[in-house]
Amino acid sequence: MSEVIISVEHVCKSVTDSTGTLEILRDIDFALNARETAAIVGASGSGKSTLLSIIAGLDTPSSGTVRLAGADLFALDEDDRAGLRASKVGFVFQSFQLLGNLTAIENVMLPLELGGRKDARKAATEMLARVGLSQRLTSYPRVLSGGEQQRVALARAFVVHPAVLLADEPTGSLDFATGETIMELMFDLNREQGTTLVLVTHDRAIAERCDRRITIEAGRLV
Repeated sequence: MSEVIISVEHVCKSVTDSTGTLEILRDIDFALNARETAAIVGASGSGKSTLLSIIAGLDTPSSGTVRLAGADLFALDEDDRAGLRASKVGFVFQSFQLLGNLTAIENVMLPLELGGRKDARKAATEMLARVGLSQRLTSYPRVLSGGEQQRVALARAFVVHPAVLLADEPTGSLDFATGETIMELMFDLNREQGTTLVLVTHDRAIAERCDRRITIEAGRLV
């Protein structure tokens, strides 16, 4: 029997301002097994990215909880949540989120160095080679194409061998052909490492490649 790696339990999220209360997520409840791939789909504004942020422990629900690798995220303090993310979770964003003052290899080394790894440079070099960027190790993000920047972001996410990879519209800033190449690489790396992949996407073809599709409409699970 597969191990449950992510359990989202009756999660609600609402925000209140001078105009009243907006319900963003309403009673979201599902579980994902280790190595499973899942696409979170739905119209813009349906709550997909908010749900991904809550699964990561970057945002807090109004009620309900999330268990990640057996740990109740919201029973932990912020430091412990950050520690769990660092050891278990990789992230890939639409906007790449690379540090502009660091080279490609320095960006990939960063999570390893924060984790105290002594072989950070060797591991980062090997991972950048795996994503086809052996010739770009010392290049800064500003001189890399969008596709190259997203390859660096993939290398940074996978270099720590995360149990879970969270991706928010990973091809949203890329042209179609580049996006196809990046998704192929992401799925390949995911299979190689046995990672649980959760991605937010508008792309039906990408969603259909996943084991599960989690559809959100007006904050509710459909």
